[in-house]
Amino acid sequence: MAFDRASGVLLHITSLPSNGGIGDLGQAAYEFADFLAASKQKYWQVLPLSPTGYGNSPYAALSAFAGNPLLVSLDRLSEWGWIEADRLSGLSGASGKVQFDQVVESKLPLLHEAARNFLTHHGSGDFGAERWSRFEEFCRINAYWLNDWAFYSLLRSRYNTAAWSVWPKELAHRKREALDKLATEDGEALAIEQVIQFAFDEQWRELRSYCQQRGIRFIGDVAIFVSYDSADVWTHCEDFQLDESLAPIRVSGVPPDYFSATGQRWGNPLYRWDKLEGEGFGWWVARIKRTRELYDVIRLDHFRGFEAYWSIPAHEETAINGEWVKAPGAALFSRLHEALGELPFIAEDLGLITKEVDTLREQFDMPGMRILQFGFGDRASHNYLPHRFVPNTVVYTGTHDNDTTRGWWEHGATAQEKAGVQSYLDPEPDEVVWPLIRAAASSVADICLFPLQDILEISSEGRMNTPSQPENNWGWRYEQGALKAESAARLAALMEVTDRDGYVQPEK
Repeated sequence: MAFDRASGVLLHITSLPSNGGIGDLGQAAYEFADFLAASKQKYWQVLPLSPTGYGNSPYAALSAFAGNPLLVSLDRLSEWGWIEADRLSGLSGASGKVQFDQVVESKLPLLHEAARNFLTHHGSGDFGAERWSRFEEFCRINAYWLNDWAFYSLLRSRYNTAAWSVWPKELAHRKREALDKLATEDGEALAIEQVIQFAFDEQWRELRSYCQQRGIRFIGDVAIFVSYDSADVWTHCEDFQLDESLAPIRVSGVPPDYFSATGQRWGNPLYRWDKLEGEGFGWWVARIKRTRELYDVIRLDHFRGFEAYWSIPAHEETAINGEWVKAPGAALFSRLHEALGELPFIAEDLGLITKEVDTLREQFDMPGMRILQFGFGDRASHNYLPHRFVPNTVVYTGTHDNDTTRGWWEHGATAQEKAGVQSYLDPEPDEVVWPLIRAAASSVADICLFPLQDILEISSEGRMNTPSQPENNWGWRYEQGALKAESAARLAALMEVTDRDGYVQPEK
């Protein structure tokens, strides 16, 4: 679909300086929305909001439908009357990187306590009947994923195992008698999981409404694959390439390339695309329907996998012995359009992109992505420079997988890349960040997006993720007070002069 000329900022919710040791949907999110509005930004891009598993990666989610409980603001729950404010006094503060294990240990029990209070006292005091009515409606509308998530989350916590397949066999295989017994014996615990999801949904919708009133729309990410350790695979194991013992047969990744001689073995179980297609892609329709309820625009991560994906035998330790297998991307997107109407997709078409991948993207009129940091090497990299852009493009200075622009310039850019930047942009010495921001904003790309780290000119300490590095990722948060009026004014002025501020030329 066509996008208006606009710009936005990439910042995951966890990177907000909220109380409790992790960014959440409380006051800091609203302050950031005000900064976006003052900067004349039209988009806020976030990473997947899903509950996270191993490595705390939002791309290794425990559910493609549920929200991350750690993003729920306890301060907001206190304002709702669900938990006393003094119960929150022992939480971590609003500064410093996210220490995920500590946050889980301190925050989850309080979330459970607040949810239990809501269940117990919803008919009296500050709770009121209206929110309870919304909770019942939420459970009814979302029953298709919510009930299974509640079972999965409870069991995962109880058995504390690396994967659901090693739970007791009757639970791993979802025997009806075992689930019915669990529902009878642990009804309150299951309801608490539902209440936490309701709280996430309420807080997200309130924030989204606040942003919409200020002309700000959300871009959200959909990872093409889901984790083996997830409610999705446990619930729909027949849709994935698993053997009779429920272990993966083949898994995802990317082949060897310039960056890795052994490729990348991601390990996600692969879909049984033939089965999904034969059933009208029902799971995917439900997934995108839910995603559309959360975001205004949807970025499809690893878009090339919808045309063909790298299939690796599960027993292989590297990606070397994989093979390309065709995927039914055109049939999938046609079905999604038929079921859900026009969808605002952005295709993350980075990496090894073939003519067939471009044809698929163009068939459904999706903008592709360009990363300015990639553009200053050899001739092949020049596709990432503005003079090669077309309007139906989304340009970034960098993404969550890149070093910050300042960090890249100081620690990662080669001599050839620095010479290219010098020739192309002629920046002042050691002043490369804003020249790249200006290059993105002044390009013909319909949308340009800047990581907040670049707007604040933060170096490598602000890097969000280093691919293939399993630890010490996803924890960056900006400091309280970092959002200066001067930065907002500087960005707003640039949006005005590059026609990204929403101004509409009067008709002649």
